[in-house]
Amino acid sequence: MNDRTAPATLNPLLDFSDLPLFDVITPTLVAPAIDALLEATSSALETVTATEFPAEWSKISRTLDVPAERLSRAWGAVSHLNSVADTPELRAAYNEALPKVTEFWTRLGADERLYAKYKAMDPASLTPEQAQAHKNAMRGFVLGGADLQGEAKLRFAWLQERQAELGQKFSENALDATDAFALYVSTEDLKGVPEDVQQATAAAAKADDKTGHKLTLKMPCYLPVMQFAHSSALREKLYRAYATRASDQAEGDAVKFDNAAIMDELLALRHEEAKLLGHRHFADVSLVPKMAETPEQVIAFLRDLGQKARPYADKDVADLRAFAASELGLNDPQAWDWPYIGEKLKEARYAFSEQEVKPYFTAPKVLAGLFQIVETLFEVAIRRDTAPVWNPGVEFYRIERSTPEGTQLVGRFYLDPAARTGKRGGAWMDDVRARWLRPDTGLLQTPVAHLVCNFADSVEVDGIKKPPLLTHDDVITLFHEFGHGLHHMLTQVNERDVSGISGVEWDAVELPSQFMENFCWEWDVLKHMTAHVDTGEPLPRALFDKMLAAKNYQSGLQTLRQVEFSLFDMLLHSQPEPVTSGDAILALQQQVRDEVAVLQPPAYSRTPHTFSHIFAGGYSAGYYSYKWAEVLSADAYAAFEEAAQANGHSTLDVATGRRYRQAILEAGGSRPAMESFKAFRGREPSIDALLRHQGMA
Repeated sequence: MNDRTAPATLNPLLDFSDLPLFDVITPTLVAPAIDALLEATSSALETVTATEFPAEWSKISRTLDVPAERLSRAWGAVSHLNSVADTPELRAAYNEALPKVTEFWTRLGADERLYAKYKAMDPASLTPEQAQAHKNAMRGFVLGGADLQGEAKLRFAWLQERQAELGQKFSENALDATDAFALYVSTEDLKGVPEDVQQATAAAAKADDKTGHKLTLKMPCYLPVMQFAHSSALREKLYRAYATRASDQAEGDAVKFDNAAIMDELLALRHEEAKLLGHRHFADVSLVPKMAETPEQVIAFLRDLGQKARPYADKDVADLRAFAASELGLNDPQAWDWPYIGEKLKEARYAFSEQEVKPYFTAPKVLAGLFQIVETLFEVAIRRDTAPVWNPGVEFYRIERSTPEGTQLVGRFYLDPAARTGKRGGAWMDDVRARWLRPDTGLLQTPVAHLVCNFADSVEVDGIKKPPLLTHDDVITLFHEFGHGLHHMLTQVNERDVSGISGVEWDAVELPSQFMENFCWEWDVLKHMTAHVDTGEPLPRALFDKMLAAKNYQSGLQTLRQVEFSLFDMLLHSQPEPVTSGDAILALQQQVRDEVAVLQPPAYSRTPHTFSHIFAGGYSAGYYSYKWAEVLSADAYAAFEEAAQANGHSTLDVATGRRYRQAILEAGGSRPAMESFKAFRGREPSIDALLRHQGMA
């Protein structure tokens, strides 16, 4: 039977009985499922917008939100597979459906009949959760173009479709440009590169029927080569390929993935969208649903942070230059030398290297340690579970809570840790479904999350399969994404649009993720999550002390790097006229670097061309959120440090954990983030803890 005409009962994308059937979703099933769901949701929209349909929250929710949530979940499953298991067939199916899905959500968000129903509702008749969701919805209608008429409305709808299409193409180009690069080298070329990385690159070459080692631009390979390879020529080759991905500077055939034209068009369309909505520029539009009030406020915050970090960054670079000249004979270091110099100086200054630490962080042990922290602090239990998955390396878990009535399911999550071809880079949390007291059944739907990373996979050595090894940075990344997951899964809010991370201001959404990173620096925590891959011995205290001493190594440089990205993003989107040429984008980036950066990359570097956060990932005029939320997260963590000082125990203080869980994690988006923060800390946030944590106080 042809999949396109298969009855709905045979299409796994139309099965909402529980979890997505990832193991049997195929590209040919996408179009019929999405078409059927679009038809059902469009029909529901017509029903609720009919003149005689009552302007009542519960009735609209039961009639429209139920089919809309199903569409969301099915499209979420397709989008997820497109990110983690990309194939030409799936990509084609995704791209075929994308305009239709975008068109529907744009139409829904701009429907003046539905807007009128929401306007007619009395917020006083709603529960506090519903009232917050209603307030967000009213704001969403305005931002969605519901106040526009005629040609302007049609143009707005087209802008949304085109931007979605361009964002997807940007993402594809970045992935394809990364995947297209392969360099085969000899063992001699890899002198200095850690043994586990050499084992992985040798295995990759062997899989391609080649001798030697296969180098790629994926982080588990790229970063250690840049940090440890003695060969400056090899580092330069890799650096150039990485810095020119998806640009006109790429070598050979890879120039076809150039993102320049996409960036130009996206910026022009965003500016036009802002003007249609009556704003000065896209940055104004972006900030409407955020904590920060104006682009000027954000720019001032970033410049202030940059000035505070500048003396520390200047000292970082002076130290690197002096060390490079005296110890490495490098009197004129180039961009590809800095990671190598940085690692060598770190080894010399603190008598340890990342590679010395790595064998102690085996993935299973780290995960067990992470779970133990979460179970202790937030009074839950994490158990292994089963579900259909898209790759054999994916794990599935459930989170439970003990109640007087028995064990209660809180949420579940997929963990996809390893880097592989066809999986986009980076790490992220995404929702599979939200917590929701379903209006159609009256039953409570529990939340489910995706936690995706790109760590090195396990390798076989002498016929023995070794567990994957994580760097300490990998451990921090895992904790970060798990923090997002907890925000989504531990919510106690029953209204879908404000439960978990839904409805949380974008510049506050990083609070729980960055908060979790702090535990990666606590000895009482770390000692329980390490075991040497060969001996099983825990991380020695002396080695941890060296790591701690090195914690704020180059924190000035790292802070300025984040300020540079954030300032570039905000300035790019807050110009009175759109920046719509590749040259102008690069000129603006250079202007920001001249103001902020203490190290300049080569002229051929094309960082914006793979800046997926702002061109394909929802962070446009919002990248500053990482630093903004870091102020919140550092101050929140300071409460645990204060509790540890007061009671003489570790930071795993259950009473403080309970307050944090109830005030921030359980509240989700049901109230403004500042209210949640003040409910926990009893005051507004202060930048002091952040500067202290980063050694810049």
